[in-house]
Amino acid sequence: MRKYGKMISLFSGKYDGFSKGGETVIEFQNVTKTYRVMKRQAGFGSAVKALFSREHETIQALCDVSFTVGDGEIVGYIGPNGAGKSTTVKIMCGILTPDSGRCLVNGRVPWRERTAHTREIGVVFGQRSQLWWDVPVIDSFELLRDMYRVEPARYKRNLDALAALLGLGELLKAPARTLSLGQRMRCEIAASLLHDPKTIFLDEPTIGLDAASKLEVRRFIREQNRERGTTVVLTTHDMQDIEALASRVLLIGKGQLLLDGSLDTLRRRVSGKKKIVVRFGGAAPALCPGLTLTACRAGELELSLDPAVLTASDAVAHLAAGAALTDVTVSEITAEEMVAALYREYRI
Repeated sequence: MRKYGKMISLFSGKYDGFSKGGETVIEFQNVTKTYRVMKRQAGFGSAVKALFSREHETIQALCDVSFTVGDGEIVGYIGPNGAGKSTTVKIMCGILTPDSGRCLVNGRVPWRERTAHTREIGVVFGQRSQLWWDVPVIDSFELLRDMYRVEPARYKRNLDALAALLGLGELLKAPARTLSLGQRMRCEIAASLLHDPKTIFLDEPTIGLDAASKLEVRRFIREQNRERGTTVVLTTHDMQDIEALASRVLLIGKGQLLLDGSLDTLRRRVSGKKKIVVRFGGAAPALCPGLTLTACRAGELELSLDPAVLTASDAVAHLAAGAALTDVTVSEITAEEMVAALYREYRI
């Protein structure tokens, strides 16, 4: 982490161990976590040999990672597969114990004060379920009510509100195994919020969902954050989730925290260029300094604009003067393109 410390400080404007939000809810300081994994070749002979002599490999999931999250923030935690995102979330939930470092969530050490800690957090793992498979969803909710010791009046109030906001309705009467993935994920999110958690961890909450279900889940998370001030840590590979929800982004790669800032700051860090898509009839428009052709299709040009050389309005005026334009679109670099560029820059 020391290797990147100066870079993060210069990039984010401030990296002094304190959150950019209000009161600090999550403090994650100099955390390191390693795994010891057994290795062997395929085949029966290798399996027999492994009974007497095993080879192991040490994998460093996190290396001296530090960040803080303020009360009411929505933070996107991004990185490629195997970067350490899920390990970080599991440490903050109290499922894993780090090798070294300090982690406090709502003032508690998660793995030492598990009972008190879990009453104040909600967790959704996109590839894991907290619903009992063969019983109606409402039975799972009532069991969670008893586990978290939620008072009947508060449980009913929360259940009614969540059912209305997430459109659960008849889904509560159906066994979890009969639900579609989108329906089940809405139920999973409701289950994680029945006990009014202060902080919620969402690990790939929209994985496999259709477009309509993703929009519903994003809308609900925004409302939950706005109305109740819930702090949200979101890990996902879907950059549209990040763009729609996160006010701040943390980039992790090979177990090290690389960047910390807003999406706009990250975008400027990667590239100040804009993308212009021009549709035209007849002859193609002529280019000028500041415009670079990136793709050419029948009746359409895709251009890269350097704002340091040419403004977007001047570029459009120049293109319109030399051709019959039917449509012009000016856009920033997409979040996917931005993250791909960061991955290339840091070779992760």
